Amino acid sequence: MKDVASRAGVGLKTVSRVVNGEAGVTPDTERRVQEAIDALGFRRNDSARVLRKGRTATVGLVLEDLADPFYGPVNRAVEEVARAHGALLINGSSAQDPERERELALALCARRVDGLIVIPAGEDHRYLEPEIRAGVATVFVDRPAGRIEADVVLSDNFGGARDGVAHLIAAGHRRIGFIGDHPHIHTATERLRGYRAAMAEAGLPVAGSWLSLGSTAPEPVTAAARRMLAGPEPVTAVFAGNNRVTVTVVRVLADRQRPVALVGFDDFELADLLRPGVTVVAQDAAALGRVATDRLFQRLGGADLAPERIELPTRLIPRGSGELPPTD
Repeated sequence: MKDVASRAGVGLKTVSRVVNGEAGVTPDTERRVQEAIDALGFRRNDSARVLRKGRTATVGLVLEDLADPFYGPVNRAVEEVARAHGALLINGSSAQDPERERELALALCARRVDGLIVIPAGEDHRYLEPEIRAGVATVFVDRPAGRIEADVVLSDNFGGARDGVAHLIAAGHRRIGFIGDHPHIHTATERLRGYRAAMAEAGLPVAGSWLSLGSTAPEPVTAAARRMLAGPEPVTAVFAGNNRVTVTVVRVLADRQRPVALVGFDDFELADLLRPGVTVVAQDAAALGRVATDRLFQRLGGADLAPERIELPTRLIPRGSGELPPTD
């Protein structure tokens, strides 16, 4: 900074004001300081800045799987809001492993991120209580925190699933299968609850053979779908609990001569280009990330807020697959 000040013919305080974007510097002086910075290759020492201000201007994001198309818009939205606040985003994937989630979240805290946004894999987040007490603002996304009180931003998983299944019932279906994620996952439980509610409201029974919850890998989902579609009274429609399940079910149905109706929770790329197009219950993934990060920076700005559960609406998008009538 002394070299920059000497070259620009100003004091150290003026250099500090320019570097930190503070007021009180004339345009001509700011130009001279910026030219000196460019000529000397000056870079602000963020380590020293942390020691002085107690903030790192970084935010940590713990995702389930960055390769999942659902999390791309979440990540981008968090990054854009953080950038607007002058903060850098650091992210990592838990791979649905609670221990890996814990290690990653605590590693980010050890690097002194100002705040954390967590899409939880585990069911016990008491390990974050010391960090939150120490001032690390924390917001959960997509699923609530386990065993602690904290902000959470969710989609209306129950209402969206109920609407999707009711849409199939309105098309004349009475035997509707449900294929979802592991039952300990909040979103899977809520979507199953929405399915059951729609069936109950229509006075329809739910046979155990119409339900499958567990791994969403292609092999078990394929087996579950084929099992539901076999036998003397096969399902005439399927409600898929997330985009990974939907894609696998689309492949299974492509081999069948008789059409089977399908509604999936989560939109996915090219869903509108298939024939028929895939009817989905769409979440606004970007809005989840944006609302969560706005909440995080409210806390970082000193707002005294009670932990809140913020639930965003879903949207049913009819494209053809969910409007197919039963064939028997």
